Amino acid sequence: MTRTGIEAALNDLLFSRDLTVQEAADRHFTPEYRQRTDGEWADRSEFLEHIGHLRTVVADGRVEVHEELHDGSRYADRHTAHITKKDGSAVRMEVYVFADLAPDGRFSRIEETTLMLHGSDSDRGIGSAR
Repeated sequence: MTRTGIEAALNDLLFSRDLTVQEAADRHFTPEYRQRTDGEWADRSEFLEHIGHLRTVVADGRVEVHEELHDGSRYADRHTAHITKKDGSAVRMEVYVFADLAPDGRFSRIEETTLMLHGSDSDRGIGSAR
């Protein structure tokens, strides 16, 4: 089994423009995937809508994983997303993730909390913006 992780998933979703959102999502997330970001639940279609929106806003970036733990089907990490938006502004968010992995190694559920480190007030909701 090949396990995914946040860095690989976000790189494919946001920064690998040779992949469609659907192709990137199929690689890292199960069909029944759901996500809670800062208390707000999204099903897979809402999550994909969010990623589609981010692709219209994000020009470039990188994911810096500080800590990452796998324990069977459980996953946790703390990472910082360094984002450069198409308007040239920068956003830096620290994210705390707890997740479940399906038997095939893809994410089936993520619950995350975000902490804005750098960016404008309007960027505070970037983690769930649609």
